[in-house]
Parts: sequence; structure tokens; C-alpha cells
Amino acid sequence: MSTAMNFSNKSFTPRPPDKGAFPLDHFGECSAFKERFMECLRRSGYESAACRQSAMAYLECRMDRQLMANEPLEKLGFKDLMNEKPEEKPEKS
Repeated sequence: MSTAMNFSNKSFTPRPPDKGAFPLDHFGECSAFKERFMECLRRSGYESAACRQSAMAYLECRMDRQLMANEPLEKLGFKDLMNEKPEEKPEKS
């Protein structure tokens, strides 16, 4: 009796990542932001929540230089860090 399995009739269809592929930063345009983020991680004992401002700045740099697709930062998990403009209220005279 043969217990060998035959996988030849199964096919694998690759699919792209959910957010798509993005180019590497070959020219180091955002390396200063990356280094600040990595330094923050080292200082915080690799607690990423403490470095969210640095992460947001790095992603903004990548989006500004078309190294990744533009996404609203709220959609990337930074809604609570966004500087929301306070609604202007008319002053009472």
C-alpha cells in the first residue's frame, strides 16, 4: 500500500497583498524618519505604541514621495493623533 500523497492536481493561485506592493526607498528619502522611529523603538523597549508619532511621520514621508499609495492617516490607525481643527464658534458680544 502506498501512502504517498499526490499534490500535482492542486493549483496555487497567488494573490497580491491587500494594500498592494510599494517600492523600496532606494534613494533613502525617508531614512531619517525611519531612523527616528527605530531609535524611539529602542528607547521604549520596542513598545510600538510609544512611537506612533514617529511611525505616522514615516508613513507621511513615504506617501509624500509616492513610495506608497496615499491613504488617509485615520484609515491607517492614527485617527487619535490627528490634529483636529476645533470648530470656530462665534463669540458672543
